[in-house]
Amino acid sequence: MSRLLKLTIHETQEELEKRLKAPMSANAQERLQMLYWLKNGQVNSRKELVKRLNRGEATITRWLKKYKQGGLVALLEVKRAPGRKTIIPDDAIASLEQRLKQPQGFRSYGEAQEWLETESGVAAAYKTVHKLVRYKLKAKLKVPRPRSHKQHPQAQEVFKKTSQMP
Repeated sequence: MSRLLKLTIHETQEELEKRLKAPMSANAQERLQMLYWLKNGQVNSRKELVKRLNRGEATITRWLKKYKQGGLVALLEVKRAPGRKTIIPDDAIASLEQRLKQPQGFRSYGEAQEWLETESGVAAAYKTVHKLVRYKLKAKLKVPRPRSHKQHPQAQEVFKKTSQMP
């Protein structure tokens, strides 16, 4: 028979139940479920937790250690990798954003790339500038719709006059 767990859970059973019903990530759900079972008395040992959660004993031990050291906040904390720092500094991004808000804007992402290089001295790749402008700053280029060079100005005026709706 395995040894009983000696863990003091500070949250009430109702609080854990309420948190379990709230939307959260699957990892957080598993960890809260573990605490709920321990508080409830449904589970008394690590071996039972291993079977119920289908996790390794080392994982369960690590989760319990996190809870003992930092409480529920530490247990539910999700650490993320910091990621790579952007090549374009924050002040250059701010000036680019200001320029994008002006009426003339940019005609192409290549033009924005050249502007960044001349104004801020930042040599960023086309793809980097495109992602920054389009997805991070959520700006669109100021480009008029294309017009055919074969259009007749008189035919266009006649069309405008005859096709107006009352």
